[in-house]
Amino acid sequence: MFKKILIANRGEIACRVIKTARKMGILTVAVYSEADKDALHVDLADEAVCIGPAASKESYLVADKIIAACKQTGAEAVHPGYGFLSENSEFSRRLEEESVKFIGPKHYSSSKMGDKIESKKLALEAKVNTIPGYNEAISGPDEAVKIAQGIGYPVMIKASAGGGGKGLRVAFNDKEAHEGFSSCVNEAKNAFGDDRVFIEKYVLEPRHIEIQLIGDSFGNYVYLNERDCSIQRRHQKVIEEAPSPFVDPAMRKAMGEQAVALARAVKYESAGTVEFVVGADKSFYFLEMNTRLQVEHPVTELITGVDLVELMIRVAYGEKLPITQADVQLNGWSMECRINAEDPFRGFLPSTGRLVKFQPPKETTDANGTTRVDTGVYDGGEISMFYDSMIAKLIVHAKDRNSAIERMRDALNGFVIRGISSNIPFQAALMQHKRFQSGNFNTGFIAEEYPTGFDASMVPHDDPALLVSVAAYVYRAFTDRSASITGQLQGHERLVSDKWMVVRLNPEGNEHHPVTASLVAGGYDIEYMGKHYELRSSWKLGESLFVGTCNGQEFTLQVERHKTRYSLFHWGTRADFMVMSARAAELLALMPEKQAPDLSKFLMSPMPGLLREVAVKVGQEVKAGEKLAVIEAMKMENILKADQDCKVKKISAAAGESLTVDQIIIEFE
Repeated sequence: MFKKILIANRGEIACRVIKTARKMGILTVAVYSEADKDALHVDLADEAVCIGPAASKESYLVADKIIAACKQTGAEAVHPGYGFLSENSEFSRRLEEESVKFIGPKHYSSSKMGDKIESKKLALEAKVNTIPGYNEAISGPDEAVKIAQGIGYPVMIKASAGGGGKGLRVAFNDKEAHEGFSSCVNEAKNAFGDDRVFIEKYVLEPRHIEIQLIGDSFGNYVYLNERDCSIQRRHQKVIEEAPSPFVDPAMRKAMGEQAVALARAVKYESAGTVEFVVGADKSFYFLEMNTRLQVEHPVTELITGVDLVELMIRVAYGEKLPITQADVQLNGWSMECRINAEDPFRGFLPSTGRLVKFQPPKETTDANGTTRVDTGVYDGGEISMFYDSMIAKLIVHAKDRNSAIERMRDALNGFVIRGISSNIPFQAALMQHKRFQSGNFNTGFIAEEYPTGFDASMVPHDDPALLVSVAAYVYRAFTDRSASITGQLQGHERLVSDKWMVVRLNPEGNEHHPVTASLVAGGYDIEYMGKHYELRSSWKLGESLFVGTCNGQEFTLQVERHKTRYSLFHWGTRADFMVMSARAAELLALMPEKQAPDLSKFLMSPMPGLLREVAVKVGQEVKAGEKLAVIEAMKMENILKADQDCKVKKISAAAGESLTVDQIIIEFE
């Protein structure tokens, strides 16, 4: 077996590979950019080599630097993870020339299947059903429009070397095809160094189903069931699950055998994924093959009991697969939520900065299932603007789909992230959405259910009385602690009442909830709206997680104290409270509200990022909907457009400038 391997990646996948390598007794080498010098994968590895500046095109995408790191450290093999150089056939070929094993497919296989255009041609030759499309390189946006017209809208414009949702657009008309082609080319060039783009028919109401497979150098292949990755936002996966609630055994077998036949045709060695777009009638079409480990591989591992990274390493070393198709199990149900550094209440804009608190749920395996967290960050670490927004993967496994959903909801409740925004509220909303719970969805689910975006009203709490009761509990706990402080003036000790007004703070108007909170052994008894709530908990002042029981039912929520205010987080809902006497609540209601400043004459940066382009000039008349500027962050382009007709008075930021949140870019007359 290999004595030392290098991981040509960063973040959670680098940490994931290190974990398996350590289990196998293999030493690891991490590579890192200057921005990642304090990253978790650097700390976990046995050795680490700096390979350049923060920008990936100057570090993680430079094959020469990674090969040099192999020579410097004596690494015998390279695991590329996903993204970066993982599907670069030239990189794997060069490693082979340097007598360094590539823990992935041979360069000739990835060249054929990793290139989306070539893989489609191969699929056609192998008589695999493919979606109508244009599989040649396209010269420009005008040609793209003509091709799209010939295929018929809607069409999908996609980078040949793309992956992870980068370099992909759906166009429903000529204008969108023209703009989408240009954006795809730019994203593909920046992210992958390959600006080729192809176009294909976009199947309406599709499901995204993929088959995980693995092959060895002896011609042995197995498929490891399917994953349903249909819950997507802007073509980026949000929730993955295995198996699919849509796939039956006959369909699973047909898709699996087809995937293996495709892999066999190119003598594929290593783990790979064949993606299919599936229609409502259960017809399926080859989409693409990802010649690497997928982000969502943990759900496959949990339903099969297979360590995919270990199998990849063993196959690369020259060993035979230790399993046959008959050995592949389908045990229970697994789900994965991608935890991203983005603000779902501000259009999912990237969120960067210091992780003031990062406390994921405890990884456990018990009689009811498994909770697993794959991450590459830590408490106090920095979330950079230079890389992908995903900071963790939360994975659960249970006996069936409903149980997996319940376990995921509980795990999301216990995932504490402070300092930056995360998409946990959105994930929680999806988990309790009736349509998602039914399993009746497609890749358009998020766009259909949240057509105007996402806001707090879309996460209704099904037990508001619990939140009111916990707010009363927390306030009484702080108040009782204050009343117990020694040294108070005799005869003037602080007396704590049992009667309080819990005020829920809402933008549309505060809610007043009179409660009685009585101290008892192990917690408080709350009387609210004629009902009795027995709250019991070992919660201590200052703890973020409140774990307890309400009338004997276990629950977990998060608590934050901001001077006189308390914020509770539960099932994706954030509820802000103040607790006071009835008289104080009356006086609070009389306080004037602070008016928000008028910012309509300014275009401000909605996020930290790099200002790629300012599309207007001073004095220019701008119509509503016209492009004003382009900001790039976390490898995604964000186009800022005018909300209304206006005239440019002043430009306050120049292209190439790094922007902070709410920094003024343009001022209007």
